[in-house]
Amino acid sequence: MTAPLRIGNASGFYGDRFDAMREMLTGGPLDVLTGDYLAELTMLILGRSRLKDPARGYATTFLRQLEEGLGLAHERGVRIVANAGGLNPAGLADAVRELADKFGVPVRVAHVEGDSLPVPEGFLTANAYLGGAGIAACLDAGADIVVTGRVTDAALVTGPAAAHFGWGPGDLDALAGAVVAGHVLECGTQATGGNYSFFRGHDLRRPGFPVAEIHADGSSVITKHDGTGGVVDLGTVTAQLLYETGGARYAGPDVTARLDTVRLTQDGPDRVRISGVRGEAPPPTLKAGLNRLGGWRNEVVFVLTGLDIEPKAALVQEQFADALARSGAAPGEVRWELSRTDRADAATEETASALLRLVVRDPDPETVGRAVSGAAIELALGSYPGFHVTAPPGKGTPYGVFEARYVPAGEVPHIAVLPDGRRESLAPPATTQPLRDAGEPPLPAPLPDPGPTRSAPLGRIAGARSGDKGGDANVGVWAVGDDAWRWLAHELTVERFRELLPETAALTVARHVLPNLRALNFTVHGLLGEGVAAQHRFDPQAKAVGEWLRSRHLPIPVALLETAHAPEAHA
Repeated sequence: MTAPLRIGNASGFYGDRFDAMREMLTGGPLDVLTGDYLAELTMLILGRSRLKDPARGYATTFLRQLEEGLGLAHERGVRIVANAGGLNPAGLADAVRELADKFGVPVRVAHVEGDSLPVPEGFLTANAYLGGAGIAACLDAGADIVVTGRVTDAALVTGPAAAHFGWGPGDLDALAGAVVAGHVLECGTQATGGNYSFFRGHDLRRPGFPVAEIHADGSSVITKHDGTGGVVDLGTVTAQLLYETGGARYAGPDVTARLDTVRLTQDGPDRVRISGVRGEAPPPTLKAGLNRLGGWRNEVVFVLTGLDIEPKAALVQEQFADALARSGAAPGEVRWELSRTDRADAATEETASALLRLVVRDPDPETVGRAVSGAAIELALGSYPGFHVTAPPGKGTPYGVFEARYVPAGEVPHIAVLPDGRRESLAPPATTQPLRDAGEPPLPAPLPDPGPTRSAPLGRIAGARSGDKGGDANVGVWAVGDDAWRWLAHELTVERFRELLPETAALTVARHVLPNLRALNFTVHGLLGEGVAAQHRFDPQAKAVGEWLRSRHLPIPVALLETAHAPEAHA
């Protein structure tokens, strides 16, 4: 039998743990080490960086990590694949070669390009999400290091796996299995206990980064290096599979993976096997992400302490509106949010205080800058008792807007620039299938006699993980145990979801059922406005929406609460 391909991850975002590359290269056996540096917000950051210096536009952290990692990878025969090229993969590839020459490390460097699209008027970046074929071509040509621009996160795994096992575009099930493994790896320590609902009882001071042992049929085992912190179990892998996905069909440029066919089994301590994944032809279009500057914003947080919190909030809002009117400033958007973090008869001043947050937006920086900060400062001695703010008001700052569009795959070049400089164009898959809804699977039979109920947090019997996709929020919820799943599948309807999370009540919410994972995946359209860079709400990436849902109380059968295997959550 062919030995599995061991693929590790050393970065889940631009700014992740710096020494993870060294840890992964020295902590255990690997064949390929990947790094995911790109996100919707990152592309905007790199776009602004490129405006200042056209030679940049890539993740400079990756280069600094390679100062130590380059030699280690060469000594151990580990190939490195990263999307750190951002908006300038050719520039990063040249910088890697210069670094290799400086340290005398004989490595062959290749890169993938073609994702950059014509940038429409008013935008900073426009990039299509490519698949793994270009990465595979670079590795087939002998590359030791491959850097890319915008590829799907899972392409960092499908590319090396396809090159290693010789998969072609028609090996849909195998590619789909690699996509699922890649999705588990892409966010680093989120697969090993980070951001995990049931974190209690695990050593999470320094979670290890994940490793996928990929087999020739596309099945895999998710694990981590021996002796590292964190945990890999059915819950951590389930949570990551639900993260930023949606329904049963998870579409990408290489293949559409059927998440409703995924089977997870515990394969030993810190080992979870993924099997049974079915694949379908990819859609004929590629997702493209566009970023632009949306305008300017400013923020002031007023601290309200002790008694009369609501009247104090009303006073400062009335005074601020009057001050803006007198100045002639009229920001296009003015939003107030009062967070009642205060407690009655509090033992400390901080716990006696609430926060009143003001956010203003406008296309004109002056309108949200001096006028707003001046109005806030001038209230200092003539407003509510105990007036102060968390930080001095400042100038307005720019905010970004992310838009997703779809372009025909055949119109986007996919080019592998090989170690010897040759350019190989990769054709899109010959067979495609328009993406369509998979339909709802049958629900499990409801509990025959749930018995008496008790009001308790949903998190007593369910885990959750949430995140962002443009302006939409994704909230995945999975049950702890079969009986809990039978109850959850019938209880947590869209209507109940909206009731538990009132901020979603006026929005379109879609529910997707994934029985194999004992999970429900909700998409809340528009919760995040124009995306993370716009900072539309308190939690701009919806990272904690799932934990908010778990904290909400509803009537839960006592029998489920008494037999729950999840650690009891405390308020």
